Amino acid sequence: QVQLVESGGGSVEAGGSLRLSCQASESMRCMGWFRQVPGKEREEVAIIATRGDNTHYTASVRGRFTISRDNAKNTLSLQMNSLKSEDTAVYYCAADRSTCRIPIKLDRFAFWGQGTQVTVSS
Repeated sequence: QVQLVESGGGSVEAGGSLRLSCQASESMRCMGWFRQVPGKEREEVAIIATRGDNTHYTASVRGRFTISRDNAKNTLSLQMNSLKSEDTAVYYCAADRSTCRIPIKLDRFAFWGQGTQVTVSS
């Protein structure tokens, strides 16, 4: 069973930065970050293709967040800058053995991490 373990969440003031990391137990093709707030559906934040040469961001984070991966270490990262209170959510790492496809759909990702809380205070 593939395991994904997130780290790096926490609390920060608006305008600050956080970096999330995800350690996968084996190599994956499409990987991504999603987030969820209570009472709302889980939404995509960013995804990255196998070689890291293609990325896709949701509009609200484009220009502020950067997704990256290190395939030699089976790790995925999300650098979050200029954080806003509306970025507050539980962030989930997701991965699949298939290639990334647009539009992004949650059910295309077979493996999920346990989530890490990000809280941005204004």
